[in-house]
Amino acid sequence: MANSGWSEKVLQLLRRMNNFYLPGSCRAHCLRFEVDGAQVGWIPPHVAPLLTRYPDVFSPPRGGAVALCPGLDTYGRRSEAVDAVLQTLRQEDFLTCLRGWRDEQYSVMQKFSDPPVMWMERAATSLFGVKRYGVHLNGYTVGEGGEVSMWLARRSNTKQTYPGLLDNVVSPASTHTVRTGVSYLPQVNEADVCLQAAGGLAAGVGIKHTLIKECQEEACIPAAIAERAHPVTTVSYTYEDEEGVFAESQFVFDLELPLDFKPKVGDGEVHDFYLLPIEEVKDLIATEDFKPNCAMVVLDFLIRHSFIEPDTEPRYQDFVAALHQTL
Repeated sequence: MANSGWSEKVLQLLRRMNNFYLPGSCRAHCLRFEVDGAQVGWIPPHVAPLLTRYPDVFSPPRGGAVALCPGLDTYGRRSEAVDAVLQTLRQEDFLTCLRGWRDEQYSVMQKFSDPPVMWMERAATSLFGVKRYGVHLNGYTVGEGGEVSMWLARRSNTKQTYPGLLDNVVSPASTHTVRTGVSYLPQVNEADVCLQAAGGLAAGVGIKHTLIKECQEEACIPAAIAERAHPVTTVSYTYEDEEGVFAESQFVFDLELPLDFKPKVGDGEVHDFYLLPIEEVKDLIATEDFKPNCAMVVLDFLIRHSFIEPDTEPRYQDFVAALHQTL
């Protein structure tokens, strides 16, 4: 039988990362954020009153929704109008998430496969609960005796989010962003790796291509090795905190790495890399030393590779359900 203390800690992590669905969350008081008749996010109750100050950009709340004004009928007009509002709110300095302004334009769309309807400063996405996407790579090894180990990274202490915590080989982040001044085109910003790698997906460039490029840049994984990675699932969750609503979905890839390969620090996003036995990795995801969404990606790996099984883990179904919430 599984360790009940470990199981409960993991369940607490999953509940925290899906607290938007729990009783008492702000969900019942959120307004739908709509663009051109389609819902693209959730506006938290503390944000909605601020938007009424800008009637040329946001229509008054109606039927449980706030919509962009009909006159904002192009990608560029919507993006520029909303950005002007956000720049003003940033100067007022009472929305804490805007203090982390990144000058990264995040593409907003109803579904990942849809054309973007506008872009938005990445730091502001939680104010509108727009869907964010990432890419994770589980980098693991299989020894001659069949023993499995996984490469993890210690995030740099200079990282803006979760400094110093364990993640999967490079710091993860949302996809579909571009640096301000580059273009108004959708991009994936950073690809996470378990072994993780981060970076931008240019318009017309696929997720796998981005993964390969960022494996090279972030962890010095040669393309000849990285291209062996294969997509296996998505991990999706929605949580709220004082900065807003975070609806996220991660595309997950697996990659068995050669036993004689060791990732190297590329651009300074990572302090160091560690190759750990899978049972030790399993223990670590139940601690506060692990970046939460990366711990979820590892949990998914453990389930898919039968290191966690329904006959021995009483919370098995709870784990699976919490890893695959509908955005």
